[in-house]
Amino acid sequence: MELIKAGEKTYYIKNPTNIGIYKLDDNNIYLIDSGNDKEAGKKILKIINEQGWNIKGIINTHSNADHIGGNKVIQDRTGCEIYASDIEESFVKYPILESTMLYGGFPFKDLRNKFLLAKESKPKNINELLVDGLEFIPLKGHFFDMIGIKTSDNIFFLGDSLFSEDTINKYHLFYIYDVGEYLNTLSYLKNLKGKLFIPSHCKATNNIDSLIELNKKKIEEILDVIYKYCVENRTFEEILKYIFEKYLLTMNINQYVLISSTIKSYLSYLYDNNKLTYEFIDNKMIWKQKISD
Repeated sequence: MELIKAGEKTYYIKNPTNIGIYKLDDNNIYLIDSGNDKEAGKKILKIINEQGWNIKGIINTHSNADHIGGNKVIQDRTGCEIYASDIEESFVKYPILESTMLYGGFPFKDLRNKFLLAKESKPKNINELLVDGLEFIPLKGHFFDMIGIKTSDNIFFLGDSLFSEDTINKYHLFYIYDVGEYLNTLSYLKNLKGKLFIPSHCKATNNIDSLIELNKKKIEEILDVIYKYCVENRTFEEILKYIFEKYLLTMNINQYVLISSTIKSYLSYLYDNNKLTYEFIDNKMIWKQKISD
């Protein structure tokens, strides 16, 4: 982890999940996200203590485990408040909801791992937090009620609204809860004017135009791949297997639930936009291209 000063009051800790810092004054700060687990939380605390700062609160962009994993240890050791938006607040309070939602039932023990299941912490709703110099912006799509944070230095923390070129080239699919809202967020991001943009899993940059386009094109590609594959009747498991094989992905339990859930979101988008339809044949749900009326 490396502490980087990005503005007069804005810092971030360079990390696999970038951690934002906003200074209220010489002594007090807010964190933006808390890393992926207890150990990340401890490392963040060490950096903050070395600076002589006091953590007044943690603002979670959203409730995925790699963004809230350090919440509990930091809250336990400092007594700080934690804030999250709407549905995200419930997931922060009850992290079992993430793996339950992804799996679609009670998560068996292999799914109750730190990648999918953070420790419980005690959040408040972001609407209770008013801080001069911070503005919260909706960035829905990747997860239910994800937010971004703009600081008084005109610096934006963008959560998981954008994924890096390396991630896209390696995995092709990244988790999306609502494809339509994700595309709306990409359109919204085009109009942001800022000094610096810090997505959670990308390098900080002063220009996100190419990254927006890269994310958008990959989503459009996946939509097209699924649509064309469904020229014949396909079950969900056939679609899932096809996607993994086409993009040379390796199935494991975490990838299974994340990509399964994401492909279901793609199917929902294609159905809602009158591209695909479904029927039940021999007690199997079948997806297929919709024939125009």
